[in-house]
Amino acid sequence: MNLRMVHLIPLVLVLVVSSFLTQDSSAAFTPTDNYLLACGSTQNVTYIGQTYVPDSLHPSVSLESKENSVSATSNTSAPSSIYQSARIFHSTTVYKFDIKQEGRHWVRLYFYPLPGHNLKSASMTVVTENFVLLNNFSFKSYNGSYLFKEYAINVDSDSLTLALIPSNNSIAFINAIEVVSVPDELIPDQAVALSPLAPFNGLSGLALETVYRLNMGGPHLTAQNDTLGRTWENDAKYLHINSSAVDASVSPSSIKYTATMTPEIAPNWVYATAETMGDANVPNVNFNITWIFTVDPNFMYFIRVHFCDIVSESLNALLFNLYVNDDIALLDIDLSNLAGNLDVPLYKDFVSNSSVNSSMLKVSVGPDTSADYINAIMNGLEIMKISNEARSFNGVQSVETFLVLPHKKSKIGIILGFALGASAALAFIGLCCCFFIARRSKTSNQRHPWLPPLYGNSLSLTKMSTISRASYISLASPNVGRFFSFQEILDSTNKFDESLLLGVGGFGRVYKGTLEDGTRLAIKRGNQGSEQGLAEFQTEIEMLSKLRHRHLVSLIGYCDEMSEMILVYEYMANGPLRSHLYGTDLPPLSWKQRLEICIGAAKGLHYLHTGAAQSIIHRDVKTTNILLDENFVAKVADFGLSKAGPSDQTHVSTAVKGSFGYLDPEYFRRQQLTEKSDVYSFGVVLMEVLCTRPALNPVLPREQVNIAEWTMIWQKKGMLDRIMDTNLEGKVNPAALKKFGETAEKCLAEHGVDRPSMGDVLWNLEYALQLEEASSALAEPDDNSTNHIPGIPLTPVEPFDKSVSKIEGINSKTDDDAGDTANNAVFSQLVNPRGR
Repeated sequence: MNLRMVHLIPLVLVLVVSSFLTQDSSAAFTPTDNYLLACGSTQNVTYIGQTYVPDSLHPSVSLESKENSVSATSNTSAPSSIYQSARIFHSTTVYKFDIKQEGRHWVRLYFYPLPGHNLKSASMTVVTENFVLLNNFSFKSYNGSYLFKEYAINVDSDSLTLALIPSNNSIAFINAIEVVSVPDELIPDQAVALSPLAPFNGLSGLALETVYRLNMGGPHLTAQNDTLGRTWENDAKYLHINSSAVDASVSPSSIKYTATMTPEIAPNWVYATAETMGDANVPNVNFNITWIFTVDPNFMYFIRVHFCDIVSESLNALLFNLYVNDDIALLDIDLSNLAGNLDVPLYKDFVSNSSVNSSMLKVSVGPDTSADYINAIMNGLEIMKISNEARSFNGVQSVETFLVLPHKKSKIGIILGFALGASAALAFIGLCCCFFIARRSKTSNQRHPWLPPLYGNSLSLTKMSTISRASYISLASPNVGRFFSFQEILDSTNKFDESLLLGVGGFGRVYKGTLEDGTRLAIKRGNQGSEQGLAEFQTEIEMLSKLRHRHLVSLIGYCDEMSEMILVYEYMANGPLRSHLYGTDLPPLSWKQRLEICIGAAKGLHYLHTGAAQSIIHRDVKTTNILLDENFVAKVADFGLSKAGPSDQTHVSTAVKGSFGYLDPEYFRRQQLTEKSDVYSFGVVLMEVLCTRPALNPVLPREQVNIAEWTMIWQKKGMLDRIMDTNLEGKVNPAALKKFGETAEKCLAEHGVDRPSMGDVLWNLEYALQLEEASSALAEPDDNSTNHIPGIPLTPVEPFDKSVSKIEGINSKTDDDAGDTANNAVFSQLVNPRGR
């Protein structure tokens, strides 16, 4: 193999490890809360380079019902120093930790039944205020001499309570406890759920228990090697076939951390070692490397996979896939492309619930069969059990079943004192603000620091200081539109009256506005504290200033006074398409209306892809971003996530953004964006329009959760009429429905290369509409030929994927929207259904 790697020979490994393992990979993270308790001990205990303080002596830890506990020590047979003492409880006893910084904390528990105290038969339950960590645990039923447990718990108050409860008149004990702050960014609130593919939200409100943490192809790592005190074990014993993997390593100092990838995610020793494909002695050389883990089938698991390309000679050489059980988690992973370089680490997070009815969880990597270089790699793996609905890691009993904890001390006095003290300060600040605003209004038209120069305008800062913001914008790009003063915005929205609120999005809130002359507007007010909002604001201006089309929502102007980010659009009287499909009391749309709306949206997207100097990929096509005017003309809106399309290559490599349920699976797996990603999203819109249900609905049976998967099952049976909106029953021409279903099926193809262009989609939707309009005067077309309409001279039609070339004017870069009429050559046979 042409690998830039060093195989880890055991003798060499010993020498290397001895010199490097004691070296810190980076400046250590300093936790705000850092409690290390040696329970039952009378003196400090040193363990893996850390000092543990006796639990009865720590000033910020209280031990309630201490009189019901005894201390025990032993200098013999203990596996390590941390297990040489214990505190034994004869009744429920509570540890209370003062928390200085709310957020995620490690809670680590150490158990070892010291000889001579009959602790092996002890049965105990351990809970916090909100979570059951252990339930009736006993070493009698545990296959091990000692037990270590690690949990990640989000503490949302100024204290953490840990209660140990003897079960069934037994006793409880514990040897050591750790409560340590964790960086907020370590565990996100959202991950990607597998089978079916969907977002999993709310992780911050759940507790996690570390079940496995592996350093692939590398040595055992301890708290001395990890800035967060974690333990990483070697993966060898979990390999399904030992010979399927070969160890690889580079110097830990060669790992290139980035601003968002720090040693807190994983130490450099994890990324500096890996498992790659070995000689598995199997007939198929494209085998997978598979690790198998024992899990509890009644729980979901948070899975974090660590990658770093330490084996390739050059960029883009390594291409492989990741599987969790039978699900494809990532397809065609190009690590150097995702990370930006070799030796740059990255990780991916998933939630797996596909181990139901099985106590085995499999994680595999395997090569892409189309790649020139056959290999696959994994550097590290973490598997964490997620607390269940009862907030437990063992069973269905909640904390309240075991213990009624006292309420937190009232903070009313503190709050009142603070409020009284702050009121005077606020009054003073208010006066200062009034003075500041008065001065600010005099220079309100000057450029503000949050908005950089637009469109490469060459005006210098010196010149710009003498020119109004309005004229600066107009000089930069005449299409940006009118400058609105902040006072005009306030007047038009009645000071952002909530009764005029049209909707709320990631960028901010949208209000209905009315000018003095009666012109109605949509006012999008950005969230000033959102960095994402600023990026979307700039993208929206940049995109819409270049675009004018009947089926794109027009940007009328902007306001950038008072550090506000405000965009002003034409008002769309009938709001988003989704409101007319479900979730409101609005009357249902007719089938013809739905077709016309889909055609209008397709025209807008086709213009984005082909009508501008450089193609534009919308990246967030969904029914809430298709708006309807007073005549139900559809217009595509919200360009905050839009991206300029590829100019000299097939795709744009970029981080995945968009809305789950509409997200192109190929884009999600490969992080390679193309216009076909919009096509997939539009296919979901088509099915949403037909079936009037959300793209994702987790409360439905598993096979129905994802509308794209569910509708394709019925489409392939030729039975879409069984699942369409009941309001359409008996009102849809079968031939039109067939063409509509075929079009959606093409859009929802797994691979982008198999999907049509938006021009193809537009042609077929127009054709479906013509079939629908002609159905009242014509007999039903033959099922085998949607082109055969009796009484109409037949004109040969190109195959599906080439038909776009027949549409006259559809590629126009003007606002004329020549494709709006049915007089194009390809439709001429359908204009007069009677053949005149």
